[in-house]
Amino acid sequence: MTGMTSARGFALPAFAAALALAFAATAAHDPAKAAPAAAPALKTEKVYLAPHRAVYDLKLAKSSGSRGIMAVRGRILYDFSGNACDGYELQFRQVSELESAEGKPALSDVRSTTWEDSDAKNFRFNSENLTDDKQTEAVDGTAERTASAVAVDLTKPATKKFTVPVEAVFPTEHMRRIVEAARAGKTILDFPVYDGSETGEKLYNTLTVIGRKIDSEQKPVEDAGAKIPELAKMPRWPVTISYFEKREPQAENTSEQTPVYAISFELYENGISRALILDYNDFAISGELTSLDMKKEKPCK
Repeated sequence: MTGMTSARGFALPAFAAALALAFAATAAHDPAKAAPAAAPALKTEKVYLAPHRAVYDLKLAKSSGSRGIMAVRGRILYDFSGNACDGYELQFRQVSELESAEGKPALSDVRSTTWEDSDAKNFRFNSENLTDDKQTEAVDGTAERTASAVAVDLTKPATKKFTVPVEAVFPTEHMRRIVEAARAGKTILDFPVYDGSETGEKLYNTLTVIGRKIDSEQKPVEDAGAKIPELAKMPRWPVTISYFEKREPQAENTSEQTPVYAISFELYENGISRALILDYNDFAISGELTSLDMKKEKPCK
């Protein structure tokens, strides 16, 4: 996913964030292992992120612990567009049904629209979360990077202004940095990500682990990506992004913390993702790429 790591400017963080909202009621939030220190801002080379419309079918991959998740059914619609001149927009929707041993199935509907400029200085986000057709959360706001901080201006769920550290990155920028690092043969990235998730006040530390490059000709895919000629020879990498609660520096240096959740996927060089796995510690969800349409990029004016 581009723009992904939650769902919101999937970049990928955006995708993960939206999924975290959908399953927040059942996911484990058990602190125990220290998050890595945030890395300084990096200057990225030009990375092409392909406009595309993707559909992922969701199902339960594993379940353990006391929550007793029995089944997950759902679908994600991921519509990414834009260019380096006009910025990047993501329209995201996830509808999913979660069955547990404790009661009737819960229906979750997460809708999100984000925009991020190509310089990673401005970010707009709007999201709505419904459970059993009743709104449980709505977030609307903007973020702007200055020389010393990232200034956030929320209008929902309440009017509020605050700042997050200047080294925090937005979702599309996060994805660009992952692609750039993968090209360079790097295996680890760590820095905070701000994507407007939850109440709009959440900031996560992230640790991204990039695996060895996969040769698409030697290991072809069997999902919807197989129908896209331009992906047939394009390299891809296995990627895992772990999200940690952002805490005070002294707490991060003296204690350990397990991730709130992690997302794994195979990332093509143009920002398209396949073979999703979202791990919430006591259960995990897989997302199969079942539809992929490449969109024509609008030329810069």
